[in-house]
Amino acid sequence: MKQKRDVQQGTLALMVLKTLQVLGPLHGYAIARRIAQISNELLSVNQGTLYPVLLRLEQERAVASEWGPSENNRRARFYRLTRAGEKLLQTEKRDWEQTAAIIARFFEVKAEDLA
Repeated sequence: MKQKRDVQQGTLALMVLKTLQVLGPLHGYAIARRIAQISNELLSVNQGTLYPVLLRLEQERAVASEWGPSENNRRARFYRLTRAGEKLLQTEKRDWEQTAAIIARFFEVKAEDLA
């Protein structure tokens, strides 16, 4: 049985931006579901965490939103990636890759490497 994990702080915006880049406009619940699916149900995104991130991304003009009907004909706010969001995604991706490479070095280092 898989144990769900909370999304690490600072990574949710990156996952939201990438999800919107790949899948196009989505409403909040669909974004949360796609992140769970992509993570093979290992990550859990609750609405109380997701919507503040979406609001911040909208204020930064990385995403834009508009109201429309959801799959079950309910009114929902759909978010889409903007040009500024594409640039932010590339910056965030590069920063994440650099951070991951630095952490990887700590797992690879041996005492004789530091002597």
